Amino acid sequence: MNKEWSELNKTMQAQIKKKDTYKMGIDTLFNLRRQLMQTLVSFKEDLCREDFNAISFINADGYHSKTIAYSIWHIFRIEDIVAHTVITEDEQVFFTGNYQVRINSPIITTGNELVKQQIADFSKQLNLEELYSYIFEVRESTEKILERFSYDELKWKIPDERKGYLKSLNVVNCDEKAIWLIDYWCSKDIRGLIQMPFSRHWIMHTEACLRIKNKMHS
Repeated sequence: MNKEWSELNKTMQAQIKKKDTYKMGIDTLFNLRRQLMQTLVSFKEDLCREDFNAISFINADGYHSKTIAYSIWHIFRIEDIVAHTVITEDEQVFFTGNYQVRINSPIITTGNELVKQQIADFSKQLNLEELYSYIFEVRESTEKILERFSYDELKWKIPDERKGYLKSLNVVNCDEKAIWLIDYWCSKDIRGLIQMPFSRHWIMHTEACLRIKNKMHS
């Protein structure tokens, strides 16, 4: 793991556990996310469109077995779903911004159900400009939500009935590779969701993207 990102993540986790350092922890989280976003934006400047569809490690296990376009989609669909459906129970950026049409995506899900060539084929269909518009909007909306939380509210648990609501939106595929996400998210408190998916999930997929990029350009 990138040492600086790892240290920021570790510092943030320690800070948000204590009332007197909680606000500093949110600042650290936003700093980490800013650095990760800069890396994701650098791909747009450094890579050609076809590079975003390259599946360099098609038979591998792990986050690097995807494409860069898929990884970006996946990070922010999950964040949008968790921030707006799981936590605040309002409408996702994806729907309010008509992003399925704008991005030209055949799916509205996290993409966990896709494998190998399906991931590459999916990636080719996406409008990258609109995908980047989406990720900027999701990041901003999530951070506005997180700024509103007090330290004591971090212990708030997701109510059980949220699972049914999530299922009804069809934003998590019923495939066994995806459906576990609903129980996973709904078993956490707000602090747990800050740690995953709002920080560590970004790191893991961004590092996987760098590995894909390095393989293509080695």
